[in-house]
Parts: sequence; structure tokens; C-alpha cells
Amino acid sequence: MSDNVDKKGIHQLYNEDPVSADKLVFGRESYPNRRGFLKGAGLATMAAVLGGAIPFHRNMPAGMVPVAFADGLDDIVISGKDGLTILNDRPLNAETPPHLLDDAITPTDRHFIRNNGIPPSNVSPENWTLTIDGFVDKPLSLTIEDLKSQFEVVEQALVIECGGNGRAFFEPKAKGNQWTYGAVGCANWKGVRLADVLKAAGVKKEAIYTAHFSADKHLSGKEGKLPISRGMPIEKALGPENVIAFEMNGEVLHPMNGAPLRLVVPGWPGSCSQKWLTQITLRDQVHDGPKMTGTAYRVPNRPVSPGEKVDKKSFDIIETMPVKSLITYPATNTKLKGASTQVRGHAWSGDRTITKVEISIDFGATWVDASLKEAVNPAAWQNFSADISFPQSGYYEVWAKATDDQGISQPFAIAWNPKGYLNNTLHRIALNVEV
Repeated sequence: MSDNVDKKGIHQLYNEDPVSADKLVFGRESYPNRRGFLKGAGLATMAAVLGGAIPFHRNMPAGMVPVAFADGLDDIVISGKDGLTILNDRPLNAETPPHLLDDAITPTDRHFIRNNGIPPSNVSPENWTLTIDGFVDKPLSLTIEDLKSQFEVVEQALVIECGGNGRAFFEPKAKGNQWTYGAVGCANWKGVRLADVLKAAGVKKEAIYTAHFSADKHLSGKEGKLPISRGMPIEKALGPENVIAFEMNGEVLHPMNGAPLRLVVPGWPGSCSQKWLTQITLRDQVHDGPKMTGTAYRVPNRPVSPGEKVDKKSFDIIETMPVKSLITYPATNTKLKGASTQVRGHAWSGDRTITKVEISIDFGATWVDASLKEAVNPAAWQNFSADISFPQSGYYEVWAKATDDQGISQPFAIAWNPKGYLNNTLHRIALNVEV
């Protein structure tokens, strides 16, 4: 099946070819009334989205979309999630409006979802195994209980951000999920350090890159075809900040956030943080798995003009994410009564530290420093706040600009690239003030 068909949503698939859609969503072609056991991973995904099992799934008429989805993406309710905006239903991708990210630590129900394929149907932690192999002295096969008992368990607040966060604002438009601001979160992740596990396996001198593998399936349903398999340089993998996580905010991982085991690689594109993790292979070359080659998660190695055609040889792999800030209070388009308000939010910058956040209410003519807190631990975002006064009634834009410890600040204009990655322009919200 072509990539174009792979990327179609549930509604489009069923409208065009309900029989083929049944095969893709439920893992087999439908018989009349779908009699017989529907054991495909798509059924488990649909049940997870609906909030529970579908007891009478055998009786579902062929080509039927559940009524919960009948009115389109806006009416899909994801079990265990609250207030997310659905961007795509196949694979399921959803972001969080900025005002719902106001917590210092992102609650699980408000953490964004980025899927590339069909999530696994069985995410029982009891039988889950992680393999460490490749250029290691001693290949390992570890259960989640092995990880807990053989390695130090750590808990850290860590930022995960999709490399395409902010893509919706590119002009000309870039293909892909049209994320606005909410493909980011900073949850508490509990697990073991990736570095400790790799060291236990023994990293051979030939190893220069990791390769990550997971249990989700390709949208085409083709056996053995991977939806995504990314990696990172061994130097990054051995950093103390990376976690093999089995808990999120004090509970088991949410199914759509990688249960029962995932990588968390803060400061780098979220695609490095493989969900439903089953295997890490150390390689003697840059990994060439799906979405590691061509232009996937890569940007031009030089500035380009909007819409410019760029040769694939001129793209470099994205590593450290750029400096960024997000205003989480007040919500944009708030009608504010009174001459003042508190403005607050978060700022982060890849592997670096934020040193300053500034706020402007006059379209950047003047700036005031916000109060900036230290991160609760390395690789967490930093919280800022400022008390702002407005001289008169009217329309205002509140802008936030972060600067990191390398002196790099957020730009006003987008540095356009063909894939729509790394938009770190100033965050702006609108307020209507009545003094």
C-alpha cells in the first residue's frame, strides 16, 4: 500500500473502501457482520481510544465507524486524556492547548500524543522484554522487573517535544501533522538510566550509534515493516539524562504514551524517545532505520528561502532542540477586566539552560524581565512569571522571548525548512483588556 494511503484517516479510508479499511484497522478483511474474532492491533487501538473493550465487536457491521467518531476528529474522546486537540486519527496524534499546560509538571491526561504506527494490542508489563544487543560485550534480555531490581531507579522531570511542534505556522506549508504549540510536555518519568543499562551490556569501541525498536506496527499492516526506528550518537546515549521509563507521574505509562516501556531522551526530538520499546541495538554506523534517512527529522545545513527546493544531500540530522518558551496563562483571546494580570509559562532549550525570559506588550518595542525559576533537575523546563500592567483599554499582544546559556534567543520570524521542523519563534497571545 502506498504511503499516501497509509496516511489517510479512518473516515477517508471507510468512505473510499470499507473492506480494505476493515483489514487495516482490525487486522483482517471483514466477513458479513464481521463474525469471528477480530484480533488485529487496530481493534485494541480503537478500544483504547473509546475507553474500554468493545464486548460485541463481532457484531459490528462491515465498514462501520463507531458513533464516537462519527462527527469527526473534534468529538473523539481519548481515554485518560483531557482537552487535547486531535490532529490525526490514523495514526492518532493529539496536542495540548497552551493554557492546559500551565502546571509545572505536565499531568498525564494533558501530555501530547505522537504516534507513527498502530500501537501494540498487548502492553502487559509482566511479559515485556527489552533486548540490548549489537556491538556490546554481553547482550542482555531484561524484563521490567529485571530493570527495577538490577539498576538504580530514578525519577526526573524531563521535556519531550516533537521536532515538528509549530509546523502549522510555516508558509509555504510543510507536510505533516500541523502542530501549533502543544506537542510538548514535561512529566515526571521513573525508570532506569539508559547509560547504566548500556554500560552493563558493555559498549564496544566500534559502537557509534544506537538503534531503537518498538512493538507498534506499520499503518499498512505489512508484517515486519516498521513505522519508525530512530537512534542517537553513543555520546548522547551515555548521558545521565536519558531514561528507560516504566512510570509517568507516579503511575504506569498511559497506553498512548508508550506503555509499558519507553525511552525518554530529553532535549532532542521526541522521535528519539521510542515508545513501546523492545530493543536497543548498538551499531558501528549511523542508524538507517525508518525516519532516519532522506529528509526525515533533518533540516538543511544552510539557511534556505521559503519554498526553496533543497537537495537531500544538504540535510543534517536534528540533534539538540532550540530555545523556546510557552505562555500558559492567561489563555489567548482572554477578555481581561482590570489593568494588570500575571503572565506565566515555561521555557526550555535542548541540552542547555535558560538564563532569561522577557515579556513585551508593545509588539517588541520594550521588554521586561520575567521571574525565572531554576529547573527542578537538568533537562526539565523552567517556569517563569511576570506581573504586567496595561496603560489603557484595548487589544494587546503579550510576547515571550527566552534566552539560553549560549546567549541564543528566540527569533521573531520562522527559519523556514522543507519539513517544517524546529519552529522556535516567539510565543504570542492576544488579550482584550478593559481597564
